[in-house]
Amino acid sequence: MTEQSAWMRMTEEDPEHSAAYVQRFRTLAEQGMDLVGEARLVDAMLPRGSRVLDAGCGPGRVGAHLHEVGHHVVGVDADPVLIAAAEEDHPGPRWLVGDLAELDLPAHGIAEPFDAIVCAGNVMAFLAVSTRREVLRRMRAHVAADGRAAIGFGAGRGYEFDDFLADAVAVGWAADLLLSTWDLRPFTPDADFLVAVLRPV
Repeated sequence: MTEQSAWMRMTEEDPEHSAAYVQRFRTLAEQGMDLVGEARLVDAMLPRGSRVLDAGCGPGRVGAHLHEVGHHVVGVDADPVLIAAAEEDHPGPRWLVGDLAELDLPAHGIAEPFDAIVCAGNVMAFLAVSTRREVLRRMRAHVAADGRAAIGFGAGRGYEFDDFLADAVAVGWAADLLLSTWDLRPFTPDADFLVAVLRPV
């Protein structure tokens, strides 16, 4: 049993938290807000028909867009409320309830590695501290030899960017590109957001 994540603690403290999160993004979509910037970056990295793992997929907004533009998507999230919303709102990808610290997709019959992994929505900052390296290690185990991972989260959330990058290197990743936004602005020392494009080594 792994240490409980910050997200799961929040949902225990407020049983309506996940439903409110789902409704927030449904409302933003109804208002015409652009919710697929992360997906556009990942799509630009890939040929059509690529295999993408949406790690910490939430209610599915990123993986759904990648599916719509022609990729084969598997989304995994520990929160069953969010997975149920993904299944309802975005049929097509395969959505699975699962802890990223215990990620083992071959056990679900998904043996082929992924061409890309996307981890958006501050997922890394919600992880239990003790599971951070294990999550990165398990992502590394699921990516193709020439694949990439695009991982983004904000500053001030308890996971320093330098610590994240050191954890990634420790489990077999190297940084290809560091950005401060999902729309390709360069990373700077004072950036309040990090998008790290990693490759396995």
